[in-house]
Amino acid sequence: MRITLIGLLLLAMSGCAAFSDDAGGTDTSDGVQVTAAFYPLQYAAQRVAGDHAEVVNLTQPGGEPHDLSLTVKETAEISASDLVVYEDGFQPAIDKSVEENAGGEVLDAATVVNLMDVEESAAEHEEHGEEEGEEHTEEDGEEGHEHGDLDPHFWQDPLRMADLGDAIADKLSDIDPDHADDYSSNAADLRSDLEALDSAYTEGLADCDRDAVVVSHDAFGYLEKYGLHITGVAGLSPDAEPTPATLADLHALIRDEGITTVFSERLASPRFTEPLAQDLGIETDVLDPIEGLTDDTAGEDYLSLMEQNLDALREANACR
Repeated sequence: MRITLIGLLLLAMSGCAAFSDDAGGTDTSDGVQVTAAFYPLQYAAQRVAGDHAEVVNLTQPGGEPHDLSLTVKETAEISASDLVVYEDGFQPAIDKSVEENAGGEVLDAATVVNLMDVEESAAEHEEHGEEEGEEHTEEDGEEGHEHGDLDPHFWQDPLRMADLGDAIADKLSDIDPDHADDYSSNAADLRSDLEALDSAYTEGLADCDRDAVVVSHDAFGYLEKYGLHITGVAGLSPDAEPTPATLADLHALIRDEGITTVFSERLASPRFTEPLAQDLGIETDVLDPIEGLTDDTAGEDYLSLMEQNLDALREANACR
């Protein structure tokens, strides 16, 4: 039964490949095929792969990655790809399909970026790493110290994105050794860009009137490494309903800290943030979690969206 299913999926994939790019199809007949689960993984894979691989994103523009369900075509892409880049625990449908259908190499981003505990600040996490000599690799994953619930939104930290780029380069070099030098060079270029972005955040948020930030949901915890204190209206899921006690605490926090702006986001409804801002007579702005692109951000990329977020944070917190 398994062989029959995979055969049917591959047949569907080959049929999809017959369409042009304008029709949404992907030609996988030549070169290396990479499938990325959602946008930040796609961005890193494209930067590292360059012209040597076709990178497909399973989460369509405008789609909420947490809620993704796979079509037969997308399942076939997982089966036919030379490399699938995903993050275990972030998209259950992809986790299951990778386990059952992946025919090539797989890279779980969670095993190479040193995820933080949800209840742990960035500073506390780094202290644990120094105390215990953490050294996370793809093989040993998260075994450096015990974790509770892990925060999957690692791409808010540019240096963790750089680590992912290095891991993708290693995988692609194994798959396509003829272009290993190019993959390594591309990963180095990506790291250089990401280190510059990290420096811009460090310098840009170093001298501000406020350091407290209220966001739509808990997708920005990794930004606390820059001295911010992030509070989400919802939890890790953008659809999580805040309790009356949570809302009361947010009202008190906003008043006590003199917060002037509550941040909504592009892929989630503002049904929690807009009423909160209206009740308190303060502004709303957009802080993009960069989980995916939309029609409005189709011309942007990870770097430009991170720069826009930095500008929004600097303005809201009166940074100099």
